[in-house]
Amino acid sequence: MLSDSYGRVATDLRVSLTDRCNLRCTYCMPPEGLEWLPKPELLTDDEVVRLVRIGVTLLGIREVRFTGGEPLLRRGLPGIVAATTALAPRPKTALTTNGIGLARVAPALAEAGLDRVNVSLDTLDPEVFEKLARRRRLDDVLEGLAGAARAGLTPVKVNAVLMRGVNDHEAVDLLGYCLEHGYRLRFIEQMPLDAQHGWRREDMVTADEILERLSDAYDLTPVDAAERGSAPAEEFSVDGGPATVGVIGSVTRPFCGACDRVRLTADGQVRNCLFAREESDLRGPMRAGADDAEIAERWRAAVAAKLPGHGIDNPEFLQPTRPMSAIGG
Repeated sequence: MLSDSYGRVATDLRVSLTDRCNLRCTYCMPPEGLEWLPKPELLTDDEVVRLVRIGVTLLGIREVRFTGGEPLLRRGLPGIVAATTALAPRPKTALTTNGIGLARVAPALAEAGLDRVNVSLDTLDPEVFEKLARRRRLDDVLEGLAGAARAGLTPVKVNAVLMRGVNDHEAVDLLGYCLEHGYRLRFIEQMPLDAQHGWRREDMVTADEILERLSDAYDLTPVDAAERGSAPAEEFSVDGGPATVGVIGSVTRPFCGACDRVRLTADGQVRNCLFAREESDLRGPMRAGADDAEIAERWRAAVAAKLPGHGIDNPEFLQPTRPMSAIGG
């Protein structure tokens, strides 16, 4: 198992397939984008599949989520998904995406065995979308959501980040849209993971604020906490259910004590926490000829060193050097 000294066991693997993205969201990167990883530093498709196989067959990984950057930019994505779902025991598989191009590739991903998708959607207003993402692609995102639903990649989940003075007035509208289309909405507090290191706590719309705004229009009832398990979202039934809405209070309501996640970057580094300042290299030993057992042992050592929490509230907290696009969500 991938266990740490605090009794947590990592069973959920987040695999970044690229650091590249076709949007330039303000809470992630500057308008001009970032300096992308050179191709030789990226894991090949075969290397990705090998590390996922080691995680699943030797280390107890039971869920695999493919992320980025934007994972749909990875040409080999359907093949990677197919190889992952062919493993025994078969892990649950998911994809986190901005939705651009999803409508086109959703059938192939479903055929490869992908179980479901999470799509980022922060606004329903084209002008606000352009302000946030610096691209006019809202229609493409909405089309991607619909395409995922048609392909059976359900439940389709929507991730939304509210930013004060930008889109925080849209909380109720976003929930209404998702209820209408049968999507499961989760609001996520803005986290200090931007490349510019410009995050300020006072600009973040908190979980309490989000729930207060939603409660102006809907009757929200907390779902039994026992059902949450290690899931990051606090779930609330909407108007008596069965529909629900989730709120991920990563900053103000941290859930580090139940965390079961471990991350693999696009260049083969293990991160035992989203906010980790240190990484453990698997790519180098793998390319130097290390066998599966050695790679697994290095992976175990990386997770064993996990800290008890992300420490955002600590005065000495330092934001990770890598931004979200280079870490993987």
